[in-house]
Amino acid sequence: MSRSCDPAAPPPPVTADDLDRAVQLSVAVLRRAPVEAWQERAGALEWNCWETVEHLSDDLFAYAAQLGPRKPPLDGNVPFVWEPRRPGGPANAVHADRAAGPAGLLQVLEASGALLVAMVRTTPPEVRAHHVFGVSDAEGFAAMGVVETLVHTHDLAQGMGLTWDPPAELCVRGLARLFPDAPGGAAPWPTLLWATGRAELPDHPRRTAWRWDARVRR
Repeated sequence: MSRSCDPAAPPPPVTADDLDRAVQLSVAVLRRAPVEAWQERAGALEWNCWETVEHLSDDLFAYAAQLGPRKPPLDGNVPFVWEPRRPGGPANAVHADRAAGPAGLLQVLEASGALLVAMVRTTPPEVRAHHVFGVSDAEGFAAMGVVETLVHTHDLAQGMGLTWDPPAELCVRGLARLFPDAPGGAAPWPTLLWATGRAELPDHPRRTAWRWDARVRR
């Protein structure tokens, strides 16, 4: 898998601009969804498409919140209350007002993404904060936000019958930061789908369990 223009050079770090681009591309695609599609199941997830956007919004919000305290916690999450709206639904602190419809839901997604973009831009590089997959830095949380956005938009596109083919460079940077042991030989987007348990690759069956590595390695 080619990870940069120079195969010997590591890809550049994930930035706030990368995250903003991922969120804006996702919102643009989801704006094309028919109204009736929001109650469809999101790909292989157990949630419908509305719930999946709430979950993605909650991820982005939670990552921003984790970086927020002057001394971010290293041993647990900032203690918001996360709870589902129904049995089996996503446990979120963020829930969109159903009366606002899909347009309002996408505003919630865009706003949550903007919060994380702002925190990534303003958090000093030496700051560390807890994540269950490893204590991380602002770049790591940006990478997590990019990967969450890309793969959950894939889930949503499957459920809604939309086309979603994100930029290769976003996939490359997310893979390099969070999945450094991902196999080579395939294009970045299929490799990211494989890494997150959503696809097979040649000689690599679909994963039944997966996690990224959020630890700082640079």
